[in-house]
Amino acid sequence: MPARKFADEEIVMGRWPGSVLFYEVQIVNYDDRTHLYVVKYKDGTELQLKENDIRSLSSFRFRKSSSSSGSPSRRSGSRSRSGSRSRSPGRPAKHKRRSSSQSREPQNTKKNTVLEPNLIPLKLHENNINRYNGEPDTTEVNYSSLKILERERIESELETEYLHPRKEEKKMEEMYSEERIFEPPQTVGKVCMKTKELEFGGRIGAFFMIFLMPATVFYLLLMCKQKDPSVLNFPPPLPAFDTLWETRVFGVFLLWFFLQSLFCLLPIGKVVEGTPLVNGIRLAYRINGFYAFILTTAALGICLYFEMELYYLYNHFLQFAVTATVFSVILSIYLYARSLKSSEEELSPVGNSGNIIYDFFMGRELNPRIGNFDLKYFCELRPGLIGWVIINLAMLLAEMKVQHQSMPSLSMILVNSFQLLYVVDALWNEEAILTTMDVTHDGFGFMLAFGDLVWVPFLYSLQAFYLVNHPYDISWPIASAAVTLNFLGYYIFRGANSQKNAFRKNPKDPKLAYLKVIPSATGKNLLVSGWWGLVRHPNYLGDILMALAWSLPCGFDHILPYFYVIHFIGLLIHREARDERQCKKKYGFAWEKYCQRVPYRIFPYIY
Repeated sequence: MPARKFADEEIVMGRWPGSVLFYEVQIVNYDDRTHLYVVKYKDGTELQLKENDIRSLSSFRFRKSSSSSGSPSRRSGSRSRSGSRSRSPGRPAKHKRRSSSQSREPQNTKKNTVLEPNLIPLKLHENNINRYNGEPDTTEVNYSSLKILERERIESELETEYLHPRKEEKKMEEMYSEERIFEPPQTVGKVCMKTKELEFGGRIGAFFMIFLMPATVFYLLLMCKQKDPSVLNFPPPLPAFDTLWETRVFGVFLLWFFLQSLFCLLPIGKVVEGTPLVNGIRLAYRINGFYAFILTTAALGICLYFEMELYYLYNHFLQFAVTATVFSVILSIYLYARSLKSSEEELSPVGNSGNIIYDFFMGRELNPRIGNFDLKYFCELRPGLIGWVIINLAMLLAEMKVQHQSMPSLSMILVNSFQLLYVVDALWNEEAILTTMDVTHDGFGFMLAFGDLVWVPFLYSLQAFYLVNHPYDISWPIASAAVTLNFLGYYIFRGANSQKNAFRKNPKDPKLAYLKVIPSATGKNLLVSGWWGLVRHPNYLGDILMALAWSLPCGFDHILPYFYVIHFIGLLIHREARDERQCKKKYGFAWEKYCQRVPYRIFPYIY
């Protein structure tokens, strides 16, 4: 079934049947069987039009807004007022007297052929609550009145054709004719256009972010090592420069990265296709992240059996962060250099500005691949996310050693358990990442490379790292509140994402029949009930609740372990704003209707 181009209730320009004239109309509905649109003119007339008889408002330039819009009856009335009075085509004598030449007489038959509309009167829909021109609901149409009005309109147009001199006729023709005023919409090319709307503060913002992001990581890690981790104790004592780098640490990091690459390339797991690119191609992805996690767990178990000391990871944590940062910079330089040889259709819509710094930060190439190995997709879930779990486990063992405990604290167990659930869920539902903005929209540059390899594993594990030197004896009421909050957040997060993914796979699934939707011009429907009828981004709401639950086991002595939830709220609000802009461009009028139905973005009744 072909995708519809225009959404219900969208204001467009519709061709009047049998003519080359366009008028402002509103889409009433779309018939999937006949592929015809029911449109409504401003005088209440409803007709069925084909898709190629409809144009978007942006495709027209109006020289006189009062003349180019409205209904056919209004236009004919306007034209008849330019003559002395309304005449009937059955009065040829007067036509001859008013005309300077009789050569127009034979055009009568031709005009009848061109202007006679092929009307298909329809009953107005009872469920059309939002009336386009504000008239009361009705389910009947007076067909006699329609015929009389149409006959008068045709007679008036035929007569005014004789009354206007050729110059005036040419002017009117220029005003109303599709060939003169219609500018065909530009075809979506198979190339990526230059990035014009810059994000994150543009070129200057990108420049400072390249330095601010690593500085934030090192500042927070140094603060956690202090006896008093108050943010007021700024700056923290800086370590000697030569202690920040260790070749052995770099070797361990490379071993970890290439081990995860090997697991990713294993021929296990299903292969699925991603969303279509600008050239129509859909890339293939192997979904085996959960298998990689199992293999990593097995390898780690073998290492622990042979008494490998994970305390090394804690003791060289800052060096590992420096190593990961250097690696992400080298990777970003490689990505930018290879993007210079990429074709236009392979570039990202947000990282092709022409400015080196901005494009280096955002990433020029959308899906950089070495053969079938997708670098961005791999980094999104594997080395950083699985590494996060390994770091947490290392901190749990380090706490026992530093605090001389035979068992880890309840706070450390809660943090490890909550975050392990989150990572396992992400790997189990790995296919869902193919529809996220990171994969479909953003290029792979410094922002994502540093975020995946440094920010996620070294800052998302901040609570566990904090608890090693600052243990907190959590009370059972607070522990119960944290568990409840985490599972509530997970319930919302997983429920919203599962509902969205199930609807995308099969919108006609009987299990989803209760969901209400808003059809869009892209052919896709927008969910307006269920979780997505509560707020526009319920998955973000669940994410924020879980983030708060992860911080509660660290107590309330310092704000440092709450950096994650504070940062995450800001991150998701910014991401939500980016989502809004993209959805408005993609879905247009349907998205505006959705926003009216669901006014709250993330927090119900708050934001």
